Amino acid sequence: MALHFQSLAELEVLCTHLYIGTDLAQRIEAEKALLELIDSPECLSKCQLLLEQGTTSYAQLLAATCLSKLVSRVSPLPVEQRIDIRNYILNYVASQPKLAPFVIQALIQVIAKITKLGWFEVQKDQFIFREIIADVKKFLQGTVEHCIIGVIILSELTQEMNLVDYSRPSAKHRKIATSFRDTSLKDILVLACSLLKECISRRYNLFWLSEWTFWEVRIVLQKLMLAKPLNLQDQDQQNLVMQVLKLVLNCLNFDFIGSSADESADDLCTVQIPATWRTIFLEPETLDLFFNLYHSLPPLLSQLALSCLVQFASTRRSLFSSPERAKYLGNLIKGVKRILENPQGLSDPGNYHEFCRFLARLKTNYQLGELVMVKEYPEVIRLIANFTVTSLQHWEFAPNSVHYLLTLWQRMVASVPFVKSTEPHLLDTYAPEITKAFITSRLESVAIVVRDNLDDPLDDPATVFQQLEQLCTVSRCEYEKTCTLLVQLFDQNAQNYQKLLHSASGMTVDMAIQEGRLAWLVYLVGTVVGGRLTYTSTDEHDAMDGELSCRVFQLISLMDTGLPQCCNEKIELAILWFLDQFRKTYVGDQLQRTSKVVRLKSDVSRVPEKAWKIVKVYARMSEVLGITDDNHVLETFMTKIVTNLKYWGRREAVISRTLQFLNDLSVGYILLKKLVKIDAVKFMLKNHTSEHFPFLGISDSYSLSDFRCRTTFYTALTRLLMVELGEDEDEFENFMLPLTVSFETVLQIFNNSFKQEDVKRMLIGLARDLRGIAFALNTKTSYTMLFDWMYPAYLPILQRAVEQWYGEPACTTPILKLMAELMQNRSQRLNFDVSSPNGILLFREASKMICTYAISETEPVLLSTAGMSHPGPHELRHQLRASCTPICSHIYLRGTHYS
Repeated sequence: MALHFQSLAELEVLCTHLYIGTDLAQRIEAEKALLELIDSPECLSKCQLLLEQGTTSYAQLLAATCLSKLVSRVSPLPVEQRIDIRNYILNYVASQPKLAPFVIQALIQVIAKITKLGWFEVQKDQFIFREIIADVKKFLQGTVEHCIIGVIILSELTQEMNLVDYSRPSAKHRKIATSFRDTSLKDILVLACSLLKECISRRYNLFWLSEWTFWEVRIVLQKLMLAKPLNLQDQDQQNLVMQVLKLVLNCLNFDFIGSSADESADDLCTVQIPATWRTIFLEPETLDLFFNLYHSLPPLLSQLALSCLVQFASTRRSLFSSPERAKYLGNLIKGVKRILENPQGLSDPGNYHEFCRFLARLKTNYQLGELVMVKEYPEVIRLIANFTVTSLQHWEFAPNSVHYLLTLWQRMVASVPFVKSTEPHLLDTYAPEITKAFITSRLESVAIVVRDNLDDPLDDPATVFQQLEQLCTVSRCEYEKTCTLLVQLFDQNAQNYQKLLHSASGMTVDMAIQEGRLAWLVYLVGTVVGGRLTYTSTDEHDAMDGELSCRVFQLISLMDTGLPQCCNEKIELAILWFLDQFRKTYVGDQLQRTSKVVRLKSDVSRVPEKAWKIVKVYARMSEVLGITDDNHVLETFMTKIVTNLKYWGRREAVISRTLQFLNDLSVGYILLKKLVKIDAVKFMLKNHTSEHFPFLGISDSYSLSDFRCRTTFYTALTRLLMVELGEDEDEFENFMLPLTVSFETVLQIFNNSFKQEDVKRMLIGLARDLRGIAFALNTKTSYTMLFDWMYPAYLPILQRAVEQWYGEPACTTPILKLMAELMQNRSQRLNFDVSSPNGILLFREASKMICTYAISETEPVLLSTAGMSHPGPHELRHQLRASCTPICSHIYLRGTHYS
């Protein structure tokens, strides 16, 4: 439909189809028509028509969207036209203050874009687009609705000035943002604080405003109906306070120095307040204002007040002198004390979350030595400890907020060795209480989760690991108390578990509860053992680690004895966490760096240079388990790994974590030299088949995604092989024998259609296996062995697989990734001898595979296999290009670079 024939009704129908339509075809057509509208010379007139005569909010939203795209073009509209658009929108929102909020927001964003892009444009010696500040005054002198619009204009302008447009030069953005910061931002913040102060106090205390914001504020406040008490039940007045708080928050969130802080690193943020703002922050009334707002406002608004306080607590230290910083910190601590003494507002999840962030920021920005010097510190640390204990006990309430509390305590405890103040920090009193609360609350949660069928926190490993890594430092403070508690709880629960195992009732609710508790206890033991690397330890602490570790190793023996009938995935995952923490702390390289050792006197007198070294942690383990050093521990590790790979083949989580543990063990050369002497490792090197390790099978019971762990398995296995391989080609051939048998099987049955699915699954597994092997071969000699094994016997099979199953990314992606790995010249392994044709052959095979895939993929023919359903053409093409095209690009780039 030609645009000049489109009536208002037709445009509104298009808007309806675009924003709320459910028919995909109609929406696509509407998008095409409206994109044409933006490029049409009639765009401005159509937008004006929609704004003035449109009967729906979606029509007005479309007009705002079109205007936003027009003013954001790289080639800007003429200055006069942009001024007209800005003035028109200002008059429009002023005449219709009751528009839908999203329409007002969209229109104000247009004003903000115009202002930012024209910030330095001059006409008659004046910055014409900076007049928006004066225009806002008129809104603030109107009704509450008009004042809200004025505040939103300032808020959106602040946000827009802070927003980086990557389609434009970054230097220009910083120039505009810096100018706005230096000329306007402080005054906007002062104005916002003034409005908030008057909303709460009803006193016309205007003399602390700067000249720019002093203009007729008495009239403003009278027009805002602030002479009468603030009625937060009134939606308009509540909305006004909310918008002013958002304005303050936008000012404090401004990127003052162009650092573009990573928002995901929330706990590391420092607000780089300009030095010219010192007077605002030095006034005690500033912090008091926001603490008073928190206590006075309903939860939706008090949450914003706390968000502002988070930013105030993050103010850079260098803004103040030492006495000023101490005074400022004292005011923050007083506010914390007041909130904790009146905790009613913290029952709201939003307030609770922001307050936890606030506490974490305090320790991020201030040293423990400074905190202990505050007069209220002893009382406040007691209140914070009680608050943390209560929070941990209510584990189901706002679990994401606990991260900030644990961050606070982790950093507090980690700072203890560096405190020089004589004032007591009291962490030796409260840190054990935090640890105990975490331990007991998690154990108590198991029964509730099992009986009420709730979501188990252990099913979210990312959150569990994050919390445990924070707890590990806290738990090492007054470690004797923590160890005693864990020993007592572990013994009690282990005895109960053994009783249930020997009972005839089978798997019951009680068994599930007991297994859940044991899983948590194993996680916790691993955590406190791993905490040795983060906190000052003694020989006595090492002995305590040995006491705890004994119990977990005994549990491992008990669990493995009952396989496969008696098994629990959560306990197995917890055991793997413990083993990894023990490895980091007491095995291999860490043994020499972190462990204090003693020598047996009998050996010292005979051969002191070869004397046995016994770590304190192994003293108890030697008595109970016969584990005397890290070599015995490595044997236990490998036995556990082989057991898991044998019996847990159908549990992807256990297999994946086990193989990751094996991979971590295989990285260090010192450990590799020890590992290859272990019988379990020798068994794996000679028997890596599905007969011994079921996860290597191709049964339909395994999903194709489960095959991914095979790459990790063969990477670790090949590293172990390489320790003593040298140039022994026969040994390499023996290692590759299971893969040779698989390829020969594929050769025999490749053309039998009734087994095509088996062949495909076998090839996917082989591609992942070979990729793991290729990744670990970092020498020219070993890489040449692999290439000679693959070419010319087996690479053509992979070529045929790409040609036949080009439309199935599950098959082509592993094969293309294998080829990309083969083309990786890691450690100069592709520098073949001058007389060797391998380089040319490798490049030829890679080029052939890319061409094979590209030609097949571009054919407009979809796969059609009996009994299988495939996505439509667009979805399939997108899936193929998204998964395989980048890999082909990598192969090509590496090939051209190598050539």
